[in-house]
Amino acid sequence: MSKRDYYEVLGVPRDASEADLKKAYRRVAMKHHPDRNPDNKESEDKFKEANEAFEVLSDAQKRARYDQYGHAGVNQQGGGGAGAGDFGDIFGDIFGDIFGGQRGGGGRSNVRKGADLRYTLELDLEEAVRGTTSKIRIPTAVTCKTCEGSGAKKGSSPVDCGTCNGVGQVRMQQGFFSVQQTCPRCQGSGKQIKDPCGTCHGRGAVEEQKTLSVKVPPGVDNGDRIRLSGEGQAGSHGGPAGDLYVQVSVREHKLFERDGIDLHCEIPISFVDAAIGGELEVPTLDGRVKLKIPPETQTGKLFRLRNKGVVPVRGGVTGDLLCRVVVETPVNLTKRQKEILAEFHDIAESEGKQSPKKSSWFDGVKKFVDELRA
Repeated sequence: MSKRDYYEVLGVPRDASEADLKKAYRRVAMKHHPDRNPDNKESEDKFKEANEAFEVLSDAQKRARYDQYGHAGVNQQGGGGAGAGDFGDIFGDIFGDIFGGQRGGGGRSNVRKGADLRYTLELDLEEAVRGTTSKIRIPTAVTCKTCEGSGAKKGSSPVDCGTCNGVGQVRMQQGFFSVQQTCPRCQGSGKQIKDPCGTCHGRGAVEEQKTLSVKVPPGVDNGDRIRLSGEGQAGSHGGPAGDLYVQVSVREHKLFERDGIDLHCEIPISFVDAAIGGELEVPTLDGRVKLKIPPETQTGKLFRLRNKGVVPVRGGVTGDLLCRVVVETPVNLTKRQKEILAEFHDIAESEGKQSPKKSSWFDGVKKFVDELRA
């Protein structure tokens, strides 16, 4: 679903002043705050939407990029907006210490844990069953070497924020109460970058590709997740990095289908082997094994090969391999073969006891028809 225009979210015109933005943001945030609207998903979404809009429009550089390029110009890494776990902190940002209480340290740190990331890892069935170690490459934010993470152009430094005078918070009067909130311009850091670094454009970080080694345990299946702690999106203002969740996707196999800890496969056999019995070599994930086919085997019969399935990822009894035989009708018969089969058919019909299912089926049909006529 496409995002709404940020000015529309806050209900202000595109030429709104900084004061108008602050006023509109406070109004929307206070109206839809989760503490005032418990269990209201619509208000929760609007609250997140307002935070995201204000974060962009209150920053002169971000606002300029948004005005020129729209949402694409300010696309945020790691899924923007405040998560449900951030509501307590955001509540403090909006309403502050109600009776004018001052936070320790002269200002509020805007430390945030980085977002969790997800990576889909495709595996062959053999790799999923046996386990493997895979190398993956993911994008990640690293400290900009040009500005050493400051975000400011080399030779310059961030300056105290002109709105909060470096404190990181501003005090607003709400009726009888003095309300303290995070500075909307510097987002609580107390600093502003007047001359941004040309490499990272003021972010203090640049995106790079990094290679990670993922150890996949034996027995994983579709949808299983492997957590790599601290390998997610970088935190803000010194906050810890998020986690990376590697989700397993197992490719379709040309011979086997998996059902939990068991494997299934179909084994085609000739009608001669089915009739008089024989011995076949069948595949398993550990190599070929011999399977004895008893005489008079019918199509669809299942043969169970013990412990030739999957070892459960959390331990336990190894699964089995279930082989379903399918009796194959011969094709491209020669004239002599047809003659032999016709002779066999005549002998089988005269005996009348060599196709028990066929005989019982026709007996059932005859009984059914007779009952309809009665």
